[in-house]
Amino acid sequence: MNTLKAEKRSMDVKAKKLRREGYVTGNLFGREIEGSLPIQMTKKAVDQLLKTDNKGSQVMLEVDGKTYDALIKEVDYNAMANRVDEMDFQALVSTEKHSVAEIVLLNHEKVEAGVLQEDLEEISYKALPADLLDKVQVDVGEMKIGDVIKVKDLEIAKNPNIDLKTDPEAVVVSCTAVHNSVPEPETAEEAE
Repeated sequence: MNTLKAEKRSMDVKAKKLRREGYVTGNLFGREIEGSLPIQMTKKAVDQLLKTDNKGSQVMLEVDGKTYDALIKEVDYNAMANRVDEMDFQALVSTEKHSVAEIVLLNHEKVEAGVLQEDLEEISYKALPADLLDKVQVDVGEMKIGDVIKVKDLEIAKNPNIDLKTDPEAVVVSCTAVHNSVPEPETAEEAE
């Protein structure tokens, strides 16, 4: 698990000024934190972390010498400036169970007939920190027209330590026939 160093942020300094100085602002919230804790991290540290972790990942967040076991809850990416502006974290309690796993489709290039329709991008579930997942990989390479993969078909649904919050009957991905009908070109006689 990666560690991200952060420091408490003084609310006297505007976020825009901090961003110009190379910082990413954010908040840490959780059951044992009153309100939320405004924090700032160096852009370099955040960029390094985001090479391996993303929304839903579990990280160790070190704020002024105190370490929190936390989930990355939100990453606000500013595409115009090509940088992360803000990151929010949720401090975990070791007996608490909650998370979201991102669905990642594998081998979609192998689907020869039909079009894949992804209906679900993430799965909500509860689990102890030891069982937390940030990604659920779904191999769609063998799918044919008419095939449907539901939440209950995934590995995450078979884990007895994970309590799904997303409906097990919800469709994750389906393979449908291509419906592009090309209109018949008009003949010269019809056009007159």
